[in-house]
Amino acid sequence: MTVDHPELTGLTAAGKPMSSPLRDVRALSRRMVGHFLDHVIPCATLPGDAVRGDVTAVTRVCLELAVGTLDGQDIPGKIDRLHAAAAGWAREGIPIDTIHHALHAGFRMGFGLVVANLTTEDFDKVVAGVTMMVDILDTMTSTVSRAYLSEYRAVVSEHHNAVHTLVSALLGGHPSSTMARECGITIAEGYAVLALSIPAHPDEHNPYLDGQVVARRKLRRVQAVLASRCRGQALSLLSIDGGTILIPDTFDHDAGLDDLVTTVSEAAQVGVTAALVDATTAQIPDAADQAHEMLDMLARLRALPGLYRFDELALEYQLTRPGPGREVLGALLAPLDEHPELLETLQRHISHDLNRQRTARTLHIHANTVDYRLKRVGQLTGLDPAQPADLWYLRSALIARTYRPQ
Repeated sequence: MTVDHPELTGLTAAGKPMSSPLRDVRALSRRMVGHFLDHVIPCATLPGDAVRGDVTAVTRVCLELAVGTLDGQDIPGKIDRLHAAAAGWAREGIPIDTIHHALHAGFRMGFGLVVANLTTEDFDKVVAGVTMMVDILDTMTSTVSRAYLSEYRAVVSEHHNAVHTLVSALLGGHPSSTMARECGITIAEGYAVLALSIPAHPDEHNPYLDGQVVARRKLRRVQAVLASRCRGQALSLLSIDGGTILIPDTFDHDAGLDDLVTTVSEAAQVGVTAALVDATTAQIPDAADQAHEMLDMLARLRALPGLYRFDELALEYQLTRPGPGREVLGALLAPLDEHPELLETLQRHISHDLNRQRTARTLHIHANTVDYRLKRVGQLTGLDPAQPADLWYLRSALIARTYRPQ
């Protein structure tokens, strides 16, 4: 990035080049660095060799950039050197605000020197010079910011790749302590294995928006919540549609996981559904398969968003296993094949805990219509939804039916 003002080439004021006070770049750079150390840079933020070498050299580069720009010269090499130095500072862990404070402090010193001997007769040149100096500062700060952002993205990408490799190893039954150490993560003795389903955000289908961008933002919000709420302990393999999360047993599984799923839903701005299976590290592969089978079952049953544990769905899970029992149960609802509205009403009524008002609102019908349809279900199947024993069979039949070949 360069500053180009051809109409302001070779700015002068008071009969001298406006850059004159800045031309002794060696002496001025040492003076500026001394000021940085005394008033700007916190103690021990920068190592001594960096102050003596890199920082002083880059300060000199910034002064040369200012002088060249005021003299109307195009010097892109200076920007490249600043970018490279800022990338190095980012790798050293030097806070970006420290660098920006130093840049602004140096700018104030340099600007004060430039305008110190100007008079009111130089007003037009001062305005032009101020505009150019502001552009110079903008160039410097944006260059530093781009360098830091580039380094940050590289580090985050490297960490994410390492974590994904570790999670893949755990899910495959091949945990690696070496791999974990490289990620800075300790493998726990046990994990809560969550299979997560994240529906599409409404804006993903908005024709005026880029659906992929909306989806990626949704995923980033979810990942940020996981990192914050689990203090970096959660291991995940997630896409815009969901995936698998491993949360170590050091996390409060009893109360914390329900709240976590609620918070994830709020971040995603959609209703998230999660299936949970607890497992030791060695059991993770089987637990992950089981959790995703539960999640598939919940989707088939049109379950409401939320967190579901295996012990809460053990019966439903067993009913979905292949065998003659599943086939017989699924056949109980065959009389409703010609009446899809009755089947949907029964399914919605059960998923809403037999609340006829909520069922009616979901289906956009009157509560009395719900009663009529449920009565018809009883007449056609011989199983009355109002009777607890018959309702148990109907519920089981719905579960089994979702796995019937189409």
